Amino acid sequence: MHVLILTACLAADPSLCADRLLPAVQSPDAAACEARAAQAAAAWLVAHTDLSGRDWRCAPLSDAPALDLTEVAPGVHVHRGAEAPLSPGNRGWIANLGVVLGQDRVAVIDPGGSREQGEALYAAIRRLTDLPIGPVVLTHMHPDHIAGAEVFAEAGAEIIADARLPEALELRRDTWAESIPAQIGAAAWAGTVMIGPTRTVEGPETLDLGGRSLELVPAPPAHTDTDLTVRDSATGALFTGDLVFRGLTPVVDGSLKGWLDWLAGSHDGVPVIPGHGPVAGSFKEAGAAQGSYLAALRDAVRQALDAGLGLSEAVPAVGRTMAPLATGWADFEATTARNAAAAYAELEWE
Repeated sequence: MHVLILTACLAADPSLCADRLLPAVQSPDAAACEARAAQAAAAWLVAHTDLSGRDWRCAPLSDAPALDLTEVAPGVHVHRGAEAPLSPGNRGWIANLGVVLGQDRVAVIDPGGSREQGEALYAAIRRLTDLPIGPVVLTHMHPDHIAGAEVFAEAGAEIIADARLPEALELRRDTWAESIPAQIGAAAWAGTVMIGPTRTVEGPETLDLGGRSLELVPAPPAHTDTDLTVRDSATGALFTGDLVFRGLTPVVDGSLKGWLDWLAGSHDGVPVIPGHGPVAGSFKEAGAAQGSYLAALRDAVRQALDAGLGLSEAVPAVGRTMAPLATGWADFEATTARNAAAAYAELEWE
């Protein structure tokens, strides 16, 4: 199988160039690919005005960079992200990404943190199977999980998310398009367009993949107000998205109280694939450390509020109280400060 690879350069800095894989031109041989390549490359560049095309070629898909995927249960594959905040060193590839192989089609759970990573995930899937790809499920709105979705939309996949996600993404898209390249590097973000879902769900829904199904369950506001989980019927594997963090400090971007309530609920899954960190053998194992962190955060913020501290005093006070819990959590100090401010705003009206 051959694909179109376009060498594209940043319009603002033509010295920064990268290869972009265009999955819409996927052909059995080089000749068939080349017959469509020039027109497809020109059309793609029209839609990606931050780039200019330098050259294109048709190459075997096996030549394209591919993510590492590990099979954690029969037919369930996971790419584990770096347990660290966004940086040039990790290129924004910090989220866990999932692939579930059915008899009829392949599902993706979170397509990656950039166009570049989405292309590498696409290439990795194509090394596993030539089945149609889709649905692609977005577990929540954060870019490190969903910014690669356009790659799969170009390949014809249906993109599915919680019904609350489109509005949340619309409010933040422009800000993220500026802030993320500053954190990971412009070249790592090149060509990334954050698209929304082609279909949304408002309640539990089942997606048939052939021989197995995925159960989608939206969550009340917790990590964000756009979270949903994905459970594989064939193995019981549970993808929690960022409702569960391991190793990387949890980020409160929805409701601290709602998140603690969700963690206290019943969530069956073996294995459990968190949004960040190692796969766990049970939900209890997956969520224990995070539950302790969030409960301690709640108690520390309430203590600051009871003491009459203003926000500027409360945030460092909470940080000092939480400091003994730092072991095992990446980016603890900065994230805890942000979480303290978010929790303060939520809990001060109790």
